[in-house]
Amino acid sequence: MVFLCKPIAPLILGLFLVYYTTLSSCVKGIPVNGTSDTCKEKLSMYQHCSFHPDGVRDLDCFKLQKTKFSNCVWKAGEHTSKKTHTLLIQQVRETNKPPHCKEYENLNEASASVTLYSKGNITAEVFENSGTTNCTKAVFRGNLSCLIRCSPPKNVSFIRHSGKLDIDVTWNQKDLNVESYFVRYKALGSPLWNESAVKSESKNRCTVENLNTSLIYFVQIHCVKITNCPHYPWSETYTVPPELTTKPEIVGFEVNDMKENGKQQLFLSWKFSAEQLHDKYNVSVGKAPEEPPLEHIITTQPEIRLILSYSDFHLSVRAVNNASTSPAASKTVPQRQDMSRFGDGRLNVTVHNKMSFTVHWKDDLIKTYVCYSVEWRRKGHRAVHKSFFQADHNYWNSSTLPEPLEPYKRYTITLHKRPNKDTCNMKRVNNSESTYGSTQFYLTEGTPVSAPANISSHNVTVSSVVLEWLPILEEDIRGFLLGYTIHYMKYPGGTERNITVDPTSKSYKVRDLESGTAFQVQISGFTRAGAGVRSTPSLFKTNNKGYVGISLSRIIPAFAVGITILIFGPSIIKRTKVIVWPSVPNPGNSNTMQKIKRTCELELLESINTLKVEEWDTNSLQIVEKETMIVDTFPHLHDSEEEDDSPEMTRGWIQRVAEDAAGDVLCSDPTGTVSNTPRTNLQSSPLAFPSEYTTMEMLNQIMPQSNPVDTDETQAEESEPESTDLPAVKLGLDYIGQFGTSPVSESEL
Repeated sequence: MVFLCKPIAPLILGLFLVYYTTLSSCVKGIPVNGTSDTCKEKLSMYQHCSFHPDGVRDLDCFKLQKTKFSNCVWKAGEHTSKKTHTLLIQQVRETNKPPHCKEYENLNEASASVTLYSKGNITAEVFENSGTTNCTKAVFRGNLSCLIRCSPPKNVSFIRHSGKLDIDVTWNQKDLNVESYFVRYKALGSPLWNESAVKSESKNRCTVENLNTSLIYFVQIHCVKITNCPHYPWSETYTVPPELTTKPEIVGFEVNDMKENGKQQLFLSWKFSAEQLHDKYNVSVGKAPEEPPLEHIITTQPEIRLILSYSDFHLSVRAVNNASTSPAASKTVPQRQDMSRFGDGRLNVTVHNKMSFTVHWKDDLIKTYVCYSVEWRRKGHRAVHKSFFQADHNYWNSSTLPEPLEPYKRYTITLHKRPNKDTCNMKRVNNSESTYGSTQFYLTEGTPVSAPANISSHNVTVSSVVLEWLPILEEDIRGFLLGYTIHYMKYPGGTERNITVDPTSKSYKVRDLESGTAFQVQISGFTRAGAGVRSTPSLFKTNNKGYVGISLSRIIPAFAVGITILIFGPSIIKRTKVIVWPSVPNPGNSNTMQKIKRTCELELLESINTLKVEEWDTNSLQIVEKETMIVDTFPHLHDSEEEDDSPEMTRGWIQRVAEDAAGDVLCSDPTGTVSNTPRTNLQSSPLAFPSEYTTMEMLNQIMPQSNPVDTDETQAEESEPESTDLPAVKLGLDYIGQFGTSPVSESEL
């Protein structure tokens, strides 16, 4: 492109083109062996170079105001690893004269400071990798009078916050005439720039407001015009990423001791919702006593491991891109409280006055360490620190403290070792020091101003009681608690007795007490300065002799068991009864009797019919015998029912008894009476049993009994010895008499 301040006559343009093609002699910017070549010869060397969008491009030449030298800048190609450039400048000073040439070779940077005449048109060409086949080039044309302007920004930084964009521009040191600049911007995807450029407040700072925090913006800059030259090009396009408005979320925090004493390893992990908008994370680590430095660790992973001493530390995690920093997610690592292994006398403190104390350490550390740091603090207050150098003694004396010590206040002091010998101040926080030891001290000790609270008595017996209490608050002790004193006496008006217990105790069993006696008890703590205030008197009474006390701890479980039995007992008993004593089915629903052999059932019924036929002769002994034998077959069934036999055993008994009885009495009738008697219908017979279990109750329903008739024959039969296995049950004569009133009709059969 050619940028001209004023129109040039066609003649001048023609002469310029002629000179450009004919080319006279030129002088090298970097002479080679003191010789010079013509511009024509040089251009012929680069005729194979071509224009390419990915090659060298954006060549721009300008001259700073009130300076002797001019500058040419360009952008290197994108796809070449080794980039060397050659800059060839042709300048026409006077008409009818050939242009002068200057060549600058082997340029590794994308810029060059050149010497130009005070006026005239210039043509600049830059060639990249001119000695190769993939040589690319870029061309700039202009008039020297219009090249006086500011250079492009040397460095530009962006900061986005609260919908604003702060721009900070650094210019070339020779651009002393730059007083302000313009900024234009557009959102990603928008074809147009903002309507009016934003002018900066100063040479360096400019603020653009009312931006969408979630959008990406493109920004260009150029300085305010110094001359009337129209050639004030915009700078390259800067891409500004979105504003980070959410903070990371800490999801993992773990602290573990290391093998090396006095060090702990910290593992911290987090997650960030806007994963695609950030480039990295900035983790800040600093000591809680605000001792410098505040170390910043850059990481691309959402986790970090640190090696720290046992001091307090503050950590913060922020997501970062090249224009924005997210809000911080913070985490505090408190000072280790369980440093009992360091309380073995290795560290001691001697307090001189409220402005001075001396720290002594046990081991001969000066053989290895010369740099240390000491921290001391009151509980709930910020720590005070002091680093020092010590190579002669195993102690350090603080001549003047930053803050005076207060009486009756407990202080914790910690000594740290530092491996750096060139300076005792910390160079970094991570893996820089280790903790040697820790202890506590007072400027002045006092007596406790409060007493143990909530005194109660438990497990009272005829001669002892267990007392329990809550310890004294630390801020009320005002010294190192040496123990508790239990004051007790008979109530009222007894002699007081005292018992001293350990300062860590929260209960004590008082023994050798009189039975059935009331006692008053008070408890107090004591330090080196003396005993503190006593607690409010509390009363208890021992049990009388022979009294068996039931403690509340025993009453409550017993009461709970009783309530449970009342609520759930009936259902449990019912279920147990169902399992252990199953219900006997209704005999009316049984089919066991149906399984008796048909022949014997029919013969039994026929014998009954025979009885009905023969009841006309009530004196027949045969009828009585048959009835007796019939009835004697059923006690088996009755006995089996009483013995809790299973249904299968009952069926077996019924079948066997039926077979035996039928075989002995019915099935082998010697008289032939039964066999000649007509058989009745089985379904209508009263002896067709409908259930699997046959009981005497059913037999009694079928054959009701009455008082037996006092006949000789009946008595003789009753006097016969009963079977040991199955006793015979004999029918009464009243039962036979029912059949003797009238002959048997056909309907009854």
